[in-house]
Amino acid sequence: MSTENEGTAVPADPSAPSAPPTPPSTATPEQATTPAPEPAPAPEAATAPTPVQPPAHPAAQTQPTTPAPADAPTVVQAPAPAAPPAAAPAGAAGGWPPPPPAVPAWGAPLPPAPPAPAAPRKRTGGLVAAVLVAALVAGGIGGGVGYWAAQRGDDGVSSTTVSSGEAPAAFKRDPGTVAAVAAQALPSVVTIQAKSGGPQSEGGGEGGTGTGFVYDQEGHIVTNNHVVASAADGGALSVTFPDGKAYDAEVVGRAEGYDVAVLKLTNAPKGLKPLPLGDSDKVAVGDSTIAIGAPFGLSNTVTTGIISAKNRPVASGDGSGGSNSYMSALQTDASINPGNSGGPLLDASGAVIGINSAIQSTGSGFGQSQAGSIGLGFAIPVNQAKNVAQQLIKTGKPVYPVIGATVNMNERGEGATIAAQGSGGTPSVTPDGPAAKAGLKAGDVITAFDDRQIDSGPTLISEIWTHKPGDSVKITYERDGKTSTATVTLGERTGDN
Repeated sequence: MSTENEGTAVPADPSAPSAPPTPPSTATPEQATTPAPEPAPAPEAATAPTPVQPPAHPAAQTQPTTPAPADAPTVVQAPAPAAPPAAAPAGAAGGWPPPPPAVPAWGAPLPPAPPAPAAPRKRTGGLVAAVLVAALVAGGIGGGVGYWAAQRGDDGVSSTTVSSGEAPAAFKRDPGTVAAVAAQALPSVVTIQAKSGGPQSEGGGEGGTGTGFVYDQEGHIVTNNHVVASAADGGALSVTFPDGKAYDAEVVGRAEGYDVAVLKLTNAPKGLKPLPLGDSDKVAVGDSTIAIGAPFGLSNTVTTGIISAKNRPVASGDGSGGSNSYMSALQTDASINPGNSGGPLLDASGAVIGINSAIQSTGSGFGQSQAGSIGLGFAIPVNQAKNVAQQLIKTGKPVYPVIGATVNMNERGEGATIAAQGSGGTPSVTPDGPAAKAGLKAGDVITAFDDRQIDSGPTLISEIWTHKPGDSVKITYERDGKTSTATVTLGERTGDN
């Protein structure tokens, strides 16, 4: 810290000429304090004043100092600059100040400088001493304050940061916020570890990570079929809750076509909290979504987004070379990556509206891959998944609605074309099946299923599987350039084979 006078030279009194310093006198304190007598005026006839030696003044020669703090900076007071002697008036012959001395000849000794009056010298010395003391004291205080402030700053006592008035632990999240929904749902979302069976030399013990959620209090867990497919035949399944507790599980049933599977905890704990199921038919584009899962093995990850599209036809594989699955999916831009599969897609109230199942990859199209999220994720509508889960818990086998016709799965454009023949040379339209009873024939192009436009075989199957066996639907088709409609009562098929 600096003060106004610190390190500033103090000028001498302008009325006092400069004088060389006089050695300290040995006079007693009484003598030192006796005021000097006024010098007698010089006689007018004198040509030069008689030099008068002023008495020594210890107070003026030795400046008092105040010890500075140990940490205070050293202050050096600059000496006062010498003032030039005042010129005597013309014709003056004596008095104060004396006339300037004559210039001596080369080599002659210089005459002694005229002494300064005692009183002004004493006052100037006192002023300089006082200023020096003030500077030293101010410098010492400044250094001490600077040291104290630095120490206090290091201790963090005088920090300028501002703390929140309420601790985070006491902060309450309003219902409907992402934090509140996540806190409510996370305890019911699990991470699934699947390991295939067989000897390790043949690839046994390999598997992956997926997600699931608590379906009921009996310990049923709903997930994707492709999450557990590798462990379905002689493998091992482990389910881990967010609190770190792990349980063994077994497969209750799988539906390859729906990409849905149900597990059962072998020793289900008490107090399980099933996630509430919403109504996927009432979801609207733009609704908020929350996805929970274990992307790339990072359990309990929460991401958010919106419903970016509905009824999106998606075909994806289970990664084991099995049959493809088809869904009329909910599309979301919530970040979904490998490992999120089987996890819940929640609405803003925390209800499950879908099961995260597939992502769009820039490298390999629809399905699961190790590519990252590009904002195109797809979830099985929960209304469909709920029907499948109930059937699997009841019988262990999936039931599919069918129209009894084989359609071309490779063409895409105007609709789904009924193939010329079925697999293995069988008829493409099953005799006495739903399509045959409605009058459909090979070569017919189905362009609409109820109020959904159909552009391909996968799209048709995706729409059929959103219904139940026994439902009656209206089919629009084209034959020989003419458009016709027919009502078809859906049949059923049990199992994936």
